[in-house]
Amino acid sequence: MRTEKLAPWAAYAVVGLGALIMLAPFYFMFVFATHTRTEIFSLPPPLLFGGDFLDNLRILTSRIPFWRNLGWSLYVAVANTALTLLFCSMGGYAFGLFEFRYKNALFAFVMATMLLPSFMNMIPTFMIMDVLGWIDQPRALYIPGAASAFGIFLMRQFVVASVPKDLIEAARMDGCGELRIYWRIVLPLLRPALGTLGLITFIASWNNFIGPLIVMRSPEMYTLPLALRSLQSPVDTEWGALMAGSAIATIPLVILFMLSSRQLISGLTAGAVK
Repeated sequence: MRTEKLAPWAAYAVVGLGALIMLAPFYFMFVFATHTRTEIFSLPPPLLFGGDFLDNLRILTSRIPFWRNLGWSLYVAVANTALTLLFCSMGGYAFGLFEFRYKNALFAFVMATMLLPSFMNMIPTFMIMDVLGWIDQPRALYIPGAASAFGIFLMRQFVVASVPKDLIEAARMDGCGELRIYWRIVLPLLRPALGTLGLITFIASWNNFIGPLIVMRSPEMYTLPLALRSLQSPVDTEWGALMAGSAIATIPLVILFMLSSRQLISGLTAGAVK
């Protein structure tokens, strides 16, 4: 009996310890954002918040166009998320409920693209963006990845599990067109999957470093990961300013996760329990 009573507390203790370990880097990032470079590298390092955040922010904005970079990051992440949800939900609906020639072969081809290492796309991506004249343009960051294989797969699986074919057939018999069925019937049923895919896509786009590194040239057009990386130098890195920028860049993700964590869990576990 004593072992049965202690087991839940032991599990909570392990989970709590794991959470503390995972949250420690974020805590120190926010703490270091309020200290100077000298204080950051002192022994022992500061464990409590200091009073140099505004000075670090001033250094940050003098070194890079931080607020412009923040705006571009937000614009690219929102556009990428919106386009991904639109095209992936359409693709998932088509692969899930439509019957057409070579359907399985096309779906297998889409899934096969997930096996390609991401670094193989670097040179072709740059060449295509250069031909299109999209170098140093934000559209080069959100249009090429608007229909991801993972997103189509997730939507297709959710459509098959959650959208009744009888409901679609009844709507067609009532005279609904395919676009109206998609917009009025399918999309509301896909809400948990849309929330999950939207959160994953936004975070991936917000943290994207390789994409902007390939196609962006002007510091004014950098997204936040690339702009913050440009602050680092072998001899004169203002770590307090870098931590301040990283802390500000993390806040939107924390807020977004807090608002949509329930939707994320619902989407990931949909279909697991009948």
